Amino acid sequence: MSYLVIIRGPLGAGKTTIAKKLAPKIKGKYISVDDILRIYKLGYDTEDGNISQKSFLKTNEVLAPKAKKFLDKNIPVIFDGNFYWPSHIDDLAQRLKVKHYIFTMHVPLEVCIKRDKDRDKTYGVEAAKAVYKRSVALQRGIIIDTLQPEDDTVEQIISFL
Repeated sequence: MSYLVIIRGPLGAGKTTIAKKLAPKIKGKYISVDDILRIYKLGYDTEDGNISQKSFLKTNEVLAPKAKKFLDKNIPVIFDGNFYWPSHIDDLAQRLKVKHYIFTMHVPLEVCIKRDKDRDKTYGVEAAKAVYKRSVALQRGIIIDTLQPEDDTVEQIISFL
């Protein structure tokens, strides 16, 4: 049976790391929302200090057909992204019409800022704060504490699938 896994949360919460580790464990396909934003140059339109809903809805126009190719073959799809607009999640679920699971990665803001600083491409303290504020304001899915070891986080997610 095919299903969709959405790994969401603020910058530096461990979304990409966890999504990439999860994909082979469930024989799934990993797709990055940030890659779509970058490749299609969709991250420049802003709303309330964050990437706009309109931009994220445009990513869904790319994400949905990519995901559908795998879902039609009964291959689970794992998306990782901030997913801080409800419209982004709702539109994607509507387009794909498959069982979906949402996991919100959670760590304190200070951890997000530190992890962002340690990246090759940092977004900066103000971006980390803005995304954190928007991400934690949206209560969606199962909250996962990503201060625990990565393998434990992955196993915790798998227990819900």
